[in-house]
Amino acid sequence: MSDTRFMWLQQSRQTGRDGSRPDRTVRTNRMSEIIVIANGDLRLSANRVCWAAQQQTEDAVMAAIRREGARVRRGHPFDPVKGHGFIDSQSYGLRVFRDIPADAPIVVVEAVWQYSQHILAGLISHQGPILTVANWSGQWPGLVGMLNLNGSLTKAGVPYSTLWSADFTDEFFLGGLRRWLAGERLVHDTSHVRALADFAKLPVEAVAVGTELARELKHDQAILGVFDEGCMGMYNAIIPDELLFPLGVCKERLSQSALYAAMLQVSDAEAAAVRTWLEAKGLKFVTGPVHETDLTDAQIAQQCRMYIAAVRIAADYGCDAIGIQYQQGLKDLCAASDLVEGILNNVERPPVKAAGSDEVLFDGKAVVHFNEVDECAGLDGLITNRVWCKLGFDPETTLHDVRYGEPYGDEYVWVFLISGAVPPQHLVGGYAGADSLRQPSMYFPNGGGTLRGISKPGEIVWSRIFVESGRLKADIGRGKAIALPAEETQRRWAATTVQWPIMHAVLYGQTRDQLMGKHQSNHIQVAYAPDAAGANLALAAKAAMFRELGIEVAVCGTGHGLE
Repeated sequence: MSDTRFMWLQQSRQTGRDGSRPDRTVRTNRMSEIIVIANGDLRLSANRVCWAAQQQTEDAVMAAIRREGARVRRGHPFDPVKGHGFIDSQSYGLRVFRDIPADAPIVVVEAVWQYSQHILAGLISHQGPILTVANWSGQWPGLVGMLNLNGSLTKAGVPYSTLWSADFTDEFFLGGLRRWLAGERLVHDTSHVRALADFAKLPVEAVAVGTELARELKHDQAILGVFDEGCMGMYNAIIPDELLFPLGVCKERLSQSALYAAMLQVSDAEAAAVRTWLEAKGLKFVTGPVHETDLTDAQIAQQCRMYIAAVRIAADYGCDAIGIQYQQGLKDLCAASDLVEGILNNVERPPVKAAGSDEVLFDGKAVVHFNEVDECAGLDGLITNRVWCKLGFDPETTLHDVRYGEPYGDEYVWVFLISGAVPPQHLVGGYAGADSLRQPSMYFPNGGGTLRGISKPGEIVWSRIFVESGRLKADIGRGKAIALPAEETQRRWAATTVQWPIMHAVLYGQTRDQLMGKHQSNHIQVAYAPDAAGANLALAAKAAMFRELGIEVAVCGTGHGLE
C-alpha cells in the first residue's frame, strides 16, 4: 500500500451518555503518518526494568506497520537519564499529545502494566483513530495494561480498536492491522454473548433469591469503604456515585493515612497473635534478614497491624466491603496490603476485637475486600457474598488479573493471577497449602508478603461489572479451575509473577480472542460453587439480582444451564 493511497476514515469522537454519536462529515487524509506511543508505570524502577520488553514489542509492531506500506514513528523519545521511553506521568502525557496532530492515527503499544491516566486525557480529546496493541505475554504484563486502558476508553465513550499477538506475524493480528490501516474500526466476534433478556426463563429459585436480595439491598443500603480512589490510573474501576445510589450502595471515602495511623495503634502483642494464628493454620512465611530483598519479620508485623486496623475501620464506619489502594502512598510507608486482603476475604481468619473490647468484629464472616480499590469488583464482591451466603455456599470471592493464557491439551487454560485479595479457601490445602513470599522490589520497595497458592479445582462463576454509555453493565459466565502438573504450574508462574497466587482457569464456550475482544477490564471476579448444578443456580441468582438492581446483564459462553 503506497503512502499516496493511504486513507483514513474517522468519524466523530463525540459520544452522548446514551452511547449515540452524532453524524459528522467523514474525514479523509491521504498522507497520514501513524504515531506510536508507549504508556508506562508511575514507578521509575518498574519502567526501567520493563523497558527492554517494551522496546522489543514496539519494534515488532512498527515493522509490521511498515511492511503494509505505511509510515510510522514514535510520538515521544527515549529518555537516557530515566533509562526508558515510557510516558510516565499525566503531565508528560499531556505534553506528548500537544505535539501530535489532532487527527493522526495513534497506536498505543503495551508490553507492560500502565497507568491509564497518563494518556487518557489525550486520547479522549484526540480526533484520529486509535488502536491499542499488546504482546501476548504474561511477563510484565502488557495484556493487563491494555485491558485496563480499553475499559477506561469504553467508560469514557472513546471509540478505539484493539489487537494482540505473540509475535505480530500471525494472521489474526496482520488481518486486523490491515483492516484498521484501511480505515475500518475493528469489531471482534461476540457470538458467544447473549443478553439476559434473550433467555426465556430463569430458574424460579434463582429469581426468588436474586429479587429478594436486590430489594433488601435497596431498602437497607450498603457502604463501600474506599481507601483513596483511583488506584494506578484505573479510571474504569471508579463507579460514579449517581450510578451506585439507585442500587442502595454508597461510598465511604476513607484515607490511607487514616489506615496507617490506625496501624500505629495496634499493639505488638495483637500483631504477633495474628501471625501465630496464621502459622498455626499452616501458612508458611518465607523470610530473610534483608529489608530490600527479603520478607522480614518486621514487614510481616506491619501487615498483621494493617489487618487489624482495616477490620476495625470497616466496623467503625459500618462498611460492607472495603478496598485498599496501597500502590501509591502506602508503598512508601509500609509493607504491602496483599496478605491482608486475602485474609479479609476469608470467612475463617484471625479474630479481631474492637479496641478496648472483647467483641469480635465480623465474627464468622468475610470482610469483603476489593483489590486496588476496584469499585466494580467491590460491588460485584458485595453482591456475590450475599447471593452465595443465601444459597448456603462458601462465599469467598476475589478478583484476578486476566494475566495470560495458553492451550494445554485440548483446553485453553488462562492464567488468572492477582497480587492480593485471593482467600485461602480458594487454594489447594487452604492456609496449609499457602506460603507468603516477598513482593517484587521494583513494585514494592517496603516488601510485605503475598498469600500465594494454587487455586483448587472446581466449578466457578466469573463476572465483571463495568461502566459503558453512562450505565452499569455486567458480563457473567461459567468455567472451572483445573489442576495442572507441578512443572506446568511452575512454568506458568515463572512466565508471570511467581510470588502471586494463581488460578488455572477454563472458561466455557468462549475462545481467547472472544474474551479479549469483549472484556472491559484488567480484572475478572471469580467464586466457587460446590458443583456444576450449584454454579448454574448461583449464576442465575446473581444475574437475577443484577437485573433487579437495574444492571444490564450479558451472559457469555456456555455451560450456564440457561439454554
